[in-house]
Amino acid sequence: MDIVNEIIRESCLAPSATNGQPWRFIVITNRDLMRRLSDESKGNILTFMEKSPSSLTSMYGELLRNKAYNVFYNAPCLVIIVGPKNHRSLKVDCALAASYFMFAATARGLGTCWIGLGQFIQNSELRQEIGLPEGYTIIAPIILGYPSSVPPQPSRDPRILKTL
Repeated sequence: MDIVNEIIRESCLAPSATNGQPWRFIVITNRDLMRRLSDESKGNILTFMEKSPSSLTSMYGELLRNKAYNVFYNAPCLVIIVGPKNHRSLKVDCALAASYFMFAATARGLGTCWIGLGQFIQNSELRQEIGLPEGYTIIAPIILGYPSSVPPQPSRDPRILKTL
């Protein structure tokens, strides 16, 4: 937890609009709780897919129906970056904090992954159990752990539209 707290402190160095720093962090190491959060997200996404079959999430249907599949990949730690729903620049500010979090973790030899499928926690009892305040929303669920291997860096193609 000392390392996780260091990483969180460093992620708070991220810039935010008017220095609002709207981010808050929920740290979960209880794997049973992570499994329940995974199941909650999977169920909510599947319900959404039934209502909107043409949605992009439909490509995950088979995977989400697999009871053994955990959207958090059974990671040892989940850090959820949240913030107040009505904050004007919440998504951008929290995404910046998430980027800083991921860089700080990588600098310590830890692996991370932003799990977009993990943000669909709607059950009020689960939200209360993880300490998510009323009026707050989940922006960035990030798993954290020491990787067994590091995949090769994918190629990136900078797309500069124009240089003036």
